[in-house]
Amino acid sequence: MTATEPAPFKADDYRARMARAAGAAADAGLAGVLIAPGPDLIHLTGYRPVATERLTLLVIAAGADPVLVVPTLEAPDAEHAAGASALTLRDWTDGADPYAAVAPLLDATGRFAVSDNTWAMHLLGLQEALPGTSYTSLTAALPMLRAVKDAQELARIEAAGAAADEAYGEILKVPFAGRRETEVAADLAALLMRFGHSQVDFTVVGSGPNGANPHHEAGERTIAHGDMVVLDFGGLKHGYGSDTTRTVHVGEPTVAEQHIHDVVREAQQAGVDAVRPGVACQEVDRAAREIIEEAGYGDLFIHRTGHGIGVTTHEPPYMIEGEEQPLVPGMCFSVEPGIYLPGRFGVRIEDIVTVTGGGCRRFNNTDRQMAIVE
Repeated sequence: MTATEPAPFKADDYRARMARAAGAAADAGLAGVLIAPGPDLIHLTGYRPVATERLTLLVIAAGADPVLVVPTLEAPDAEHAAGASALTLRDWTDGADPYAAVAPLLDATGRFAVSDNTWAMHLLGLQEALPGTSYTSLTAALPMLRAVKDAQELARIEAAGAAADEAYGEILKVPFAGRRETEVAADLAALLMRFGHSQVDFTVVGSGPNGANPHHEAGERTIAHGDMVVLDFGGLKHGYGSDTTRTVHVGEPTVAEQHIHDVVREAQQAGVDAVRPGVACQEVDRAAREIIEEAGYGDLFIHRTGHGIGVTTHEPPYMIEGEEQPLVPGMCFSVEPGIYLPGRFGVRIEDIVTVTGGGCRRFNNTDRQMAIVE
């Protein structure tokens, strides 16, 4: 392990996570949680199988040891997962009924939270094997299961944010005018990998009118002098996410462009300032949105103010009107207001923050003033 590599999670870390999941399910009146391959399985066990037609399922229930059901041919990989010693492994062979292998582990009349990545064919198979059971999505039933990060997780998210910041600092040095959006996006992706990301999830490069589409896929438009350019990029480093947005300008901006950027920057600061323990998630959205509405652009702020981040780049909690979940120290999420003028340009500024005992701390620290690029 080098100085830049975090200490690996240990079996006890996964054991504690699975115990918390069992307790949260019981508190919610559920018989347990069922976890298929995907981010929840990675978070709870450290095991990273590919989802296929062969059933892999982690069964967690209060009062029982966690059991991971896997195909026999994949059992050796499961045995080497970091959290394997914290659970019981049960395998099934090709030709056998995998749902029959799971059925004895479940309360035949219980209600279970099922991970959002579970394939429909597997859920339907369980329902057929145990018609008295019922199911709800894990996100709907236990949205905060992964929301509060421990110190090791926070260190990983901080490192991912710092790497994204380094990528931004370097992208300001490349030429923009006369190049296609896809070329700048490729530069961003290469920079994220250069600074330690193992996976690039997105590189939004929205120039001119394309910036008015918040999730514009970088295209073949040639960036021109006078364009506003939205740069939104992120991925995974050490298994945890980065996500940051800055809006730059090719050459000097007009007074109107600078004004809108200033409004968004003020709104983003207001959202960050609203973050503290006990405040409802929706208050972060309200604080940012109020600035934009007072400036007369409320109808042009067309998305929520933020989303959680962890082993995925989008997860609960969400900073949106109606979300009354109180903020808790250790939560990590984006604060990213924007203004989008159809046919003209867009502006968005985004940082990842974490809730602390007395407020919040940013994991992105690049200059939020509008950068001028060439």
